[in-house]
Amino acid sequence: MTDSLTLAKTCAAIANDIHAEDIMVLDMRELITLTDYFVICTATSVPHLKAVARDLRHKTEEALGEVPRSTDGDASSLWMVIDYVDVIVHIFHNQLREVYSLENLWADAPRVDLEFLPETAAGSV
Repeated sequence: MTDSLTLAKTCAAIANDIHAEDIMVLDMRELITLTDYFVICTATSVPHLKAVARDLRHKTEEALGEVPRSTDGDASSLWMVIDYVDVIVHIFHNQLREVYSLENLWADAPRVDLEFLPETAAGSV
């Protein structure tokens, strides 16, 4: 079984590989008991949202042997959630990302540094 931080970073890297935008990983361990990490990213179109979700499910299984417990939403809803239990991935269409603004709702959650992105703000894990 993969540790949750490795799973979260892998999901973020896969999203980056398929050109998702504004990728961030929030460390939720001290804030909620539901999950360890949120991965949040933005897709630029409905087909892109479908592709990001597809690649996340398939490539995470390929790379780590991890399959999601569930996937909620569909591309037409402009928000998809892939639930790996300890990691929950939120894929937003760019029209909805600011509306729900999960990163602001959970502003007290530390951001995880992602090696493939420029350094994140202070308070990173």
